[in-house]
Amino acid sequence: MQVEIKIDEACTEPKIIILTDRMTDEVSSIVKKLSDDTPQILSGFRDDTLEILEQNDIFRFYASAGRIIAETDNGEYTLRLRLYELEGRLDKSRFVRISNSEIVNIRKVRKFDLSFTGTICVSLSNGAVTYVSRRYVHKIKQVLGI
Repeated sequence: MQVEIKIDEACTEPKIIILTDRMTDEVSSIVKKLSDDTPQILSGFRDDTLEILEQNDIFRFYASAGRIIAETDNGEYTLRLRLYELEGRLDKSRFVRISNSEIVNIRKVRKFDLSFTGTICVSLSNGAVTYVSRRYVHKIKQVLGI
């Protein structure tokens, strides 16, 4: 994909033009991102307090007992979003889904152990260990370029 920026002092509002020979998933994704007005703020509850969560501080999100938990350096927070809603708010270059019940921050992964047959063991930098489900192994390998 080529990206071109032209500076025009007469331009009062940014304008984006996409030139393509056909509509692809990539083009659709770009259009969706550009037109999406959904706030990217994440908030989580701990005790009776609501706190704003920074994506950089989050190790993983996982489902437990019907609730979505965000694991951070400061502890665990309960979110009022479903994992698929959360996936739409997260930075795709930072977070990847590894199972139906878990999303991890790739930049907080210490190592991937590929020695398990059919799955991948993921060790996070906070010491947590989790596993990629068989359904998501191919996707993780694509993300890792293997």
